Amino acid sequence: MPPVLIAIVLGLVEGITEFLPVSSTGHLMLVGPWMRFSDEKAHAFEIFIQFGAILAVVWDLRAPIGSMLSRARTEAAPRRFLAAVMLAFLPAALVGSALHKKIEEHLSFPRHIAWAFIVGGVVILIVEAWAARRERIEPGSDSVENVGWGQALAIGCAQVLALFPGASRSASTILGGLLAGLSRRAATEFSFYLAIPTLAAASTYALLKELPRLSAADLPLFAVGFVVSFLAAAAVVRVFLAYVRTRTLAPFAWYRIAVGVLILFLVATGRWIA
Repeated sequence: MPPVLIAIVLGLVEGITEFLPVSSTGHLMLVGPWMRFSDEKAHAFEIFIQFGAILAVVWDLRAPIGSMLSRARTEAAPRRFLAAVMLAFLPAALVGSALHKKIEEHLSFPRHIAWAFIVGGVVILIVEAWAARRERIEPGSDSVENVGWGQALAIGCAQVLALFPGASRSASTILGGLLAGLSRRAATEFSFYLAIPTLAAASTYALLKELPRLSAADLPLFAVGFVVSFLAAAAVVRVFLAYVRTRTLAPFAWYRIAVGVLILFLVATGRWIA
């Protein structure tokens, strides 16, 4: 397959899945080898296109982010919110720095990712059923700026689960927000804000380690993936936020379960080619 087509496909995969509760890391780990793109530069490429997705969410939230940063100079509420985002960032940062390498070495196989997809899908269905019952009695807080310290820490602890390939950072943080008492919309918005420091820190750290393997000849291919990822993620962030205003995450749960079962079937029958 032509390298530029690989860059486009993987850029689309990253951009579409990064902010949906389906695990971008899991999808890239599965799609890359199927496209025979799993050499030493593949990991650096995946990190690079993740920056495209990060830039997309910053671009989409540029107005509220700019407003918050401006108001933070004189108002306590935006300062408190930004501090809450950083508090939520800490658990995954601390655990990830200690365990990321071991997790990557021992749990980055198709069978493990498949089970993470399936278990994650079941958990989404359970939490959604619980949240639906709760919302009929007492709707969750719909203002993302009102996230409390305890709620932020709970979401941050939930994000630790995303260190496991296939678990999904988006799913973990949105479900954590629902369980902490936020509305589906507020939980999703907080997940987007939390993605910025989380993905930026993880991607920067990983890319610095990969830089010695890269050369100027890699830049055109990486640029294609970056742009495609940015455009796809920018569209998904806007559409997904509109979607969760009135709908549940159940379709994503069933998608995860179906993909997980398919992977297990392909592995069990020897048809998995990675």
